[in-house]
Amino acid sequence: MGKTRDQNNVIITGATGMVGEGVLMRCLNSPEIDGVLVINRKPSGYSHAKLKEIIHADFFDFSAIESQLKGYNACFFCLGITSVGADQETYYKMTYTLTMHVAQTLSKLNSDMTFCYVSGGGTNAHSRLKWAQVKGKTESDLTKLPFEQVFNFRPGFIKPLPGQKYAHKFYTYINWLFPLGRAIYPGGFCTMAELGDAMINTLSHTNERRILEGKDIIALSKE
Repeated sequence: MGKTRDQNNVIITGATGMVGEGVLMRCLNSPEIDGVLVINRKPSGYSHAKLKEIIHADFFDFSAIESQLKGYNACFFCLGITSVGADQETYYKMTYTLTMHVAQTLSKLNSDMTFCYVSGGGTNAHSRLKWAQVKGKTESDLTKLPFEQVFNFRPGFIKPLPGQKYAHKFYTYINWLFPLGRAIYPGGFCTMAELGDAMINTLSHTNERRILEGKDIIALSKE
């Protein structure tokens, strides 16, 4: 901890999903973040003085945009698919293979980078559940890459920010559960603001490789 702040320029993936959008909103509003690059398959719909956007279809091949990915000291990786309805081969490709390809490319281009990966509560490489195994393997192999830091985030229920365009519609009906869930099981419930702020606060740390469960995310957001 205690890193001297220079400039914080971050790359965000998944900005057209709920988590990525929320992290983007927190970064755009944070004085700690100087510049944001989002890489999307479709426009995010956001415009801001410190925001740049690259529309790129193939996340398995960044060769055409590699020159634009240099000079960033963080990646907040919020891209992913649900295991519900996905066959094992597709889920592995879109969770492990895609994440590792992006991470390997960025670690080659930015040796001082902090990589934050949104995994999920219940992730465990030794679980009987295939999705938990794949996420666990992804977490483990990310820590072996030559980043300055790697943080694996394992949030549970996430309460969206007001005004999010890409929040899941079912949250409209179950947000009332949040105060009760937080009181009974605080580690399983965090706000989007807490998750985004925790990612931003990793940039004041040095040389860490950590798994962050729900309570850790909440604590880090308050630093």
